Amino acid sequence: MAVNLPGTPGGAPSEPAEPGVPTARDARYGQYDQQGPYDAQGPYDRHAQGDAPAGRAEARGRAGGSRGRKARRAGRRPRPWWIELPAMAAVGLVVALLIKTCLFQVFTIPSGSMENTLRVGDRVGVNKLAPLTGWTPEQGQPVVFKDPGNWLPPQPVDSNPLTNAVSSVLSFVGLVPPKDDNYLVKRVIATGGQTVQCAGTTLTVDGRKVDEPYLHPGDDSCAGMDFGPVNVPSGYIWVEGDHRSDSADSRWHRQGPGGGAVPVGNVVGPVSAVVWPVSHLDWFGWTGR
Repeated sequence: MAVNLPGTPGGAPSEPAEPGVPTARDARYGQYDQQGPYDAQGPYDRHAQGDAPAGRAEARGRAGGSRGRKARRAGRRPRPWWIELPAMAAVGLVVALLIKTCLFQVFTIPSGSMENTLRVGDRVGVNKLAPLTGWTPEQGQPVVFKDPGNWLPPQPVDSNPLTNAVSSVLSFVGLVPPKDDNYLVKRVIATGGQTVQCAGTTLTVDGRKVDEPYLHPGDDSCAGMDFGPVNVPSGYIWVEGDHRSDSADSRWHRQGPGGGAVPVGNVVGPVSAVVWPVSHLDWFGWTGR
């Protein structure tokens, strides 16, 4: 008597399969293989579904790792502003000090002695890296240099100790022009070993006339002051302002140290650019040319 068993199509009796002979179930879902009960493409592949112990452990490990990373990120508390702000300020001051020491320093033009190339109130960027890389002043370059001796009157002192201290710090790191402001800016006319002379309206260096297109309109090279010939000592430079009739330069200090010439060691560097105001931005080149 035939009995219909569940899972047997058409009520056909379920018979054990002979070894090596595929059954109807095998044909439908894939033959039994050595890696699992059914072929990897079948719906009963437990490994493919992630139901095997190894698959579940791997899935749990990935989920746990993701949750751990999120928890660590969520556990990081931002630093309070009273710590972040001073730290940022300290980093900014260090960067400014490095720039001032090795790259550029800003100076303010206090007078009209270099007009119209540089105007009163202009802030100029001076290339301090150039001297560190072997640069030496050359004829025609505008340079900033420290007062070689009594070229400038004594500078006023701030009587307010607080503002005096703040300006000293800002000046030290290079965020504002030097506090003592005993620096000048002029154009190099002659260098050590050269002979400079001015007569009538003609300026000569080593006997050759100097062409000066940068002179202030209405001025000539001598501006009524003849001098020379002057031999510039080795290691010195002879400097004059572009506004020749309004510049107390080497011509006016021939009785002082160096005979009016400025020691190269006093030179901060060449003027590379006008950085302020925006209406007068200008670029003179890496070495002022």
